[in-house]
Order: sequence, then structure tokens, then C-alpha cells
Amino acid sequence: MKNPNVKYYQIPSKSQLPNPKTKGEKIYDIRERAFCFAQRVLEIAEKLPQNRVCDVLRTQIVKSGTSIGANVEEADGAVTKRDFINKMAIARKEAKETKYWLRLIAGKYIKTELLEEDIKEAQEIINILSAIINKTKRE
Repeated sequence: MKNPNVKYYQIPSKSQLPNPKTKGEKIYDIRERAFCFAQRVLEIAEKLPQNRVCDVLRTQIVKSGTSIGANVEEADGAVTKRDFINKMAIARKEAKETKYWLRLIAGKYIKTELLEEDIKEAQEIINILSAIINKTKRE
């Protein structure tokens, strides 16, 4: 049960954000965007060849790519501003790490052009998380 005297830090609800429309249009809810990105990372991991090097890459990208959304979810409802910022900062670090793994995989194991949108999406998530962190710090 939430204490009514405590200000909980939350990500805006879906009703406070523009509605995502149809396929091809951007999703504005960072929770949903991180979730969709994690699903895409899992698809990429499944497409990697079966060998020792790719086993390491697969493990790393799955850990970092799914951790983004997990930390965003943890941040939602944080009791303190500091905790909210910390969880969002961890999510941002994980997004940066995932972008690194995508860049490493691109061209070597999966055609670069097939990962360009994913690398771009990772950068957009980094930018969104940075904006959320900076806005929260100013409040």
C-alpha cells in the first residue's frame, strides 16, 4: 500500500502521452519502447551463429538489452528522486552497452543494414533516458 504522504516518482502514464498509432510509427512510452527493443534484441541473439564467440556476444547483448526495460520498470514508482534517477541512469548505461554489442555484431555476424535501425533505436532510447534524467534533476 502506497503512503499518501510520499511523492512517488513515476514515468508518465500512457494516457498522458501521445498514442502510438500503427506499425512504423514511434512508440512514445519509454516502458513499451524498452520492452519492444528487448524483444528485438532477443530476436537478434537467436540469429547469431552457434560458436564460442557468438555465445559470449549472445549472453552479453541479452543481459544488457533486457536490463534496460527492467530498470525502467524499477524506476517507475521509485520512492525517492535519487532512486528514480539511479535506476534510469542504469537503464541508460545498459542501452549504451547494448548499442556497443549491436555495433560489434553488425557486419561481422549479421549484415550491417539489418541492424542499422536497431542501433538507431538504441541511441534514441539513450537520448530519451538522458532527457528523463535531466528533467528529473531539474525538478
